[in-house]
Amino acid sequence: MPGHRFAAFLFDMDGTIINSIDVAIEAWTQWAFRHGLDATEVTKAMHGVRAAETIAKFAPAGTDIEHEVALLTDAEFNAVDKIKAIAGAGPFLAAVPHDKWAIVTSSPRRLALQRITAAGLPMPKVLITAEDVEAGKPAPDCFIAAAKQLNVEISDCLVWEDAPAGIAAGKAAGATVMIVTATHATPGQTAGETVVDYQNLACNIDPDGALTLTGTN
Repeated sequence: MPGHRFAAFLFDMDGTIINSIDVAIEAWTQWAFRHGLDATEVTKAMHGVRAAETIAKFAPAGTDIEHEVALLTDAEFNAVDKIKAIAGAGPFLAAVPHDKWAIVTSSPRRLALQRITAAGLPMPKVLITAEDVEAGKPAPDCFIAAAKQLNVEISDCLVWEDAPAGIAAGKAAGATVMIVTATHATPGQTAGETVVDYQNLACNIDPDGALTLTGTN
């Protein structure tokens, strides 16, 4: 993004800085089987959105959504050994000033804290999770909330995302969006600026504190 200057970076978590795809697919597949649902359809729909929304979309009438969310969270929490960082994410995040980036995830806070630690990533100053907003992605609320906590304008932020719901949320918020394709077999389905991972990227801090990107991917 030559010439683009940003006040802050807002990172989605799963699929963007952390590779948890195998854990998520296994947990949601087992959930679908328990309820007699098509696992392929469920796992296609769950990316980037809060578990409660996916459950509400597919579960039989009368399902206790909070209970099902808790079961899914426990299943993913117990598979911590399968969590790893997207290539280059750790050094890249460490190079960004602490007050100029946030993680904005649809995961519950308990799971987010565990995964960030397990992946060896720095803990952000601002962490927006599933519990922190009324409407989850693709609504823009989560990214707007993160920008507000960082005391920057959302229009001056670069959102890093991988899933359609998150990409839509970033664009709806009025931010610029960078799409990370490391965990996607068919990354070309969504138009926009893309990178595979962070290995060949660098964050530069201008004298006035603005962030710029250099490198190729």
